[in-house]
Amino acid sequence: MTLAISALKAVWHRGAVDADGKTGDGAGILIDAPRDFFAEQVSRTGHAVKGGPIFVGQIFLPRLDLGAQERARVIVESEIIRAGFVLYGWRQVPVNISQIGEKANATRPEIEQVLMHDPQGRDDDTVDRDLFIVRRRIEKRALASNIPELYVCSLSAQTLIYKGMFLAAQIDTFYPDLKDDRFVSAVAIYHQRYSTNTFPQWRLAQPFRMLAHNGEINTLKGNVNWMKSHEIPMASDTFGDDEKT
Repeated sequence: MTLAISALKAVWHRGAVDADGKTGDGAGILIDAPRDFFAEQVSRTGHAVKGGPIFVGQIFLPRLDLGAQERARVIVESEIIRAGFVLYGWRQVPVNISQIGEKANATRPEIEQVLMHDPQGRDDDTVDRDLFIVRRRIEKRALASNIPELYVCSLSAQTLIYKGMFLAAQIDTFYPDLKDDRFVSAVAIYHQRYSTNTFPQWRLAQPFRMLAHNGEINTLKGNVNWMKSHEIPMASDTFGDDEKT
């Protein structure tokens, strides 16, 4: 983790800096979720840690509208349970807001982690597929419920993303978790975003759920239309009845 954080800080030049000197285009890192660390967090919720992996979702929730925040939690929880997972509970991610600028803080979401386990003992590939379906259902329900602030940063069998609208150099001071010795990872994907055609937002900070990229996808509308034109012939046995999710 130390090497990954240092590498991320070395790409600080990729992102613009606001006049306050602290707000940036966004930066972040994708890492393996450390089981030992989260086993302790589960114990703190009053639950006994079950055998097998602890799955962690990194979630941005509405911060200022508490009613919307609670509705968002209900959406997340209900879709996780619907998919056959069992909730350990929620964890409020510690953050140090003194490290970010006024603009970043004004738009800062409530950052929480949802912890769960799989009583069915599904393999990682199956869990990742089912959690992908969970995420898509959450996104659709958030849209239908007019809660655009609900954003799933990561929801995976193995990985976890810490990101935000700050400078690369601020990541481990904003997220103290990343300084914990138990945060070890076999692989890391990291980047600092450089805005080219959209304004910075917490959800648009790099990396995304599976990748990071230089620049932005400027032909979004065209890509969406091309995908729609191929929806009819596209089919897969992998998702079964959830193919249209």
